[in-house]
This record gives sequence, structure tokens and C-alpha cells, in this order.
Amino acid sequence: MNDMAEEDQLTDVMTALGPRLRALRQARGTTLARLSGATGISVSTLSRLESGQREPTLRHLLPLARAYRLPLDELVGSHTGDPRVHPRPVVRDGQTWIPLTRHLGGGLHAYKQILPAPAAADRTVRPVQGSHEGHEWLYVLSGRLLLALGDRDLVLTAGETAEFDTRVPHGVANAGDRPVEWIALYGAQGERMHVRVRPADG
Repeated sequence: MNDMAEEDQLTDVMTALGPRLRALRQARGTTLARLSGATGISVSTLSRLESGQREPTLRHLLPLARAYRLPLDELVGSHTGDPRVHPRPVVRDGQTWIPLTRHLGGGLHAYKQILPAPAAADRTVRPVQGSHEGHEWLYVLSGRLLLALGDRDLVLTAGETAEFDTRVPHGVANAGDRPVEWIALYGAQGERMHVRVRPADG
């Protein structure tokens, strides 16, 4: 790429950055005041960045990238176009969470989750339940997943799905003798997935 083309590309990125920052904030459902609190950037500066009246520096972009949980190149819209997602697995309470997307609009999050096979003594233990605002949809890839939903125990096997309001007390456990893997979508309050409950009696 020659110098003129690089300069034109930079100009295009900078011109589009203000509207992009505004669109990101609105998509995340946050305000300038809350974003200011998360980044340490004043409300007036954030407003000028979004309107294109001020050119951002790394002192602005790095805190914004952290607040939005985006790589810097994706924040500024200069991503190379590589469609691959490079997930970083997280292990929590013995369960592995693998993010499947950088970001899903509207507050949705997608993960592949894996629970190892339980010890023989733990196979009959009902999972601890919790509840919170939101909605969850899951699809079992392999193994047997115990979903304790309220006072019901449902066992889901490969190819089966479940959808439920997370205000209902719920918990999951491995109901088999090998690892269970599933894909889960988590949505904020009021958001609905498009698959109805399909429990498996086990």
C-alpha cells in the first residue's frame, strides 16, 4: 500500500470513528456519564469524540477498548477482516467457559461450556441453584446435562435444547460418566431467544 492509500485509509478510519464510538455506546445501553465513570474520560471529551470534534489519542482509546472489552483494532474499525475468533477459555468452579463471539449486540453472550465427568460419589448430588435477571438458552453437544430448574430435574442429551427465564432458580450438573459439552446464550432482562423449551425426561 502506498503512502497516499495509507493516508486515505487513516482518514476514513478517523472520520468513521466518532459515529462508531456513539453506536458502540448505544448498543451497550450505557450513558456518557456511566462511560465516563468506567474510563476516567470526562463526559464533555467523550461527547466531542463521538461527534468528531476531537481526534482521539491512545489515552482515550485504551480505556474505551477496556470498557467495551474489544481489541483496539476492532474498536477503531481497522480490523483486518480475519473472521476467526480467538477465544480465551476461563475455568470457574471446575467448569470451562469458551467465548464464541467477540460481542453479540443487545447484551447477548455466547459460550461453549464443558463440565468434566463427576466423581462417582457426586453423581446423585443436586446442583446448587441461583437466580438473576435475564434469559438463557442452551444446546447440548455431547454427554448428559442435568438442569435443575425450580423443583424440576431435567436431563438433556446431545441435540436437545432448553430455554428459561433465569429468575427461576436454576443450576446445572453433569448427569453422565463423561464430560458434557453445551452451547449457551445468555440474554439481558426481557430478551428472548427463538427456541422454545424442549426438556428431556431422564
